[in-house]
Amino acid sequence: MLIDIIPKLPMRNKNATRDFYINRLGFKEIGDYEGYLMVQKESIEIHFFEFKDLDPKENYGQVYIRTKDIEILYNSLLANKTEIHPNGALNTKPWGQKEFALLDPDTNLLTFGQSI
Repeated sequence: MLIDIIPKLPMRNKNATRDFYINRLGFKEIGDYEGYLMVQKESIEIHFFEFKDLDPKENYGQVYIRTKDIEILYNSLLANKTEIHPNGALNTKPWGQKEFALLDPDTNLLTFGQSI
């Protein structure tokens, strides 16, 4: 039986990834191994594998994260000076979700959404 899914995203620099997810997005570190990093916030867990030769312009890593109180999350990120994707401002989508998006240091796209 399937019980969970944990995305694995590429990272070029573990320190930059750790700093972004912990200090900008409020995750906590739950694992640090050679070439591998694990972070968690509430019930969301994301793993990162080292890919030093990653070209951020060619990275298509993406994660869709469902949330509650999306406006509070969005405003807290703005207050923390976390850059929102230029095309990812908070808005309501035709598919019944309120969403916003941002890019991490390696241009992995994080989209946050809440059903309306």
